[in-house]
Amino acid sequence: MSQGRIARRFAALAREGRAGLVTFVTAGDPDASTGAAILARLPAAGADIIELGMPFSDPMADGPAVQAAGLRALAAGQTMIKTLALVRDFRSTEQDTPIVLMGYYNPVLQYGPERFCVDAAAAGVDGLIIVDLPPEEAEPLAVPAAAQGIDLIRLVAPTTPDARMPKVVNGASGFIYAVSITGVTGTASAAQEAVAELVARIRRHTDLPVAVGFGINTPAQAAVTAVVADAVVVGSAIVRQVERAVAGEGPAAADAVAGFVAELAAGVRSADRPAPLRAAAS
Repeated sequence: MSQGRIARRFAALAREGRAGLVTFVTAGDPDASTGAAILARLPAAGADIIELGMPFSDPMADGPAVQAAGLRALAAGQTMIKTLALVRDFRSTEQDTPIVLMGYYNPVLQYGPERFCVDAAAAGVDGLIIVDLPPEEAEPLAVPAAAQGIDLIRLVAPTTPDARMPKVVNGASGFIYAVSITGVTGTASAAQEAVAELVARIRRHTDLPVAVGFGINTPAQAAVTAVVADAVVVGSAIVRQVERAVAGEGPAAADAVAGFVAELAAGVRSADRPAPLRAAAS
């Protein structure tokens, strides 16, 4: 089986000897046309992988910024069908940048997991992060996802014990999402020593790339995290650019997001990664 976009992107990053930038935006935020414009600008701005949030009315793991983004999108009429159409339209001009849908299981369950995976693959989706779906209950989604070549990305938290780690990473593909803090998105930031320890613990159990997210809000924080991680995930700080644009504070949303993502990308690319890590990646 040929490599998917996510594997190809991490292989390219390893050859470059750098970490990747994973950007999160909410589908249809603040409205369909603006959301599409934002999505289209991300690759050129420096996003190596795009996480696209599936709006949901009860986003328990998300902080205030991402919650507000989801509510804006839902109020503007965003649906799962429109989210898949957004990806399909994106793929008409951009074939290389991986897209990972991130969200909660309820909308997927209502859509029908098998039908959802078929339609998502047809649209050009590369991976799924379902934050409230534990490994023990993942089979109804994992099986059709694998059949369609969609990576099922698992989350590991600081509180995940080593004894449970094999169960979490077994069956995962694409990459492992290391949640750097306990709590919701976009709030506190983890100490770098704690991030390094979490990444090291995960790497003892899997050869998959490790992306670190939650609590990374600035280019400087992204640069520091990129020293130890295979990718850095930034979400709430990007979503807040949309929020400010909606409030009339600063440039239009697509311009604001593209400018900020370029700053984040520069931060990630400036990271001085240790030679052993660069060698291991290549």
